[in-house]
Amino acid sequence: MENYQKRLDDTLSSLNGRPTLLLHACCAPCSSYVLEYLSGYFDITLLFYNPNISPASEYEFRCNELMRLVNEMLPQSGIKTVVCDYDSAPFYEMAKGLENEPECGSRCKKCYYMRLDFTAKYAKKHGFDYFCTTLSISPHKNAEWLNEIGKELSEKYAIKYLYSDFKKKNGYKRSIELSKQYELYRQDYCGCVYSKAEAEKRKNDK
Repeated sequence: MENYQKRLDDTLSSLNGRPTLLLHACCAPCSSYVLEYLSGYFDITLLFYNPNISPASEYEFRCNELMRLVNEMLPQSGIKTVVCDYDSAPFYEMAKGLENEPECGSRCKKCYYMRLDFTAKYAKKHGFDYFCTTLSISPHKNAEWLNEIGKELSEKYAIKYLYSDFKKKNGYKRSIELSKQYELYRQDYCGCVYSKAEAEKRKNDK
């Protein structure tokens, strides 16, 4: 497996000026360390596009927590935000036939692709230098898949992907510390109805 942290280090050390980065954000806790880390290198725009999240009230709450984090943690950073209206239809269309797949299986990989594809297209359309996602900070997310998808979409849309594995360098640990510091809501399921059902089953099995 490629060392994506080293690849990120190499990219950051070779930057000229402050490129623009469209950063797909899944939630505030995962974004905390990534924003702290990358805000010194890029002009960042956060994209909140997560049609997998259910129900709509959960989507709104996670989005509001993300906005609060940006305002409280990095008020002078100039970080911009793009929030997509809630629409779960693309997720359920993508998940057809995969409803019984376990977490971290093929349904999740297709969900990664759906969200990164939207991000890459938006980044290309609006002239960003790079695109990336905060997803790799989670120990439950497959960084190899995310970077493979990023590479494919980078080539497809002719825009640079920021290779990364944000759980490295104690990134996940730091995200927990920042979540406590800013009293962030830390959800116990990824977002979709299937991940919520698995989380509830784990609780009931204890």
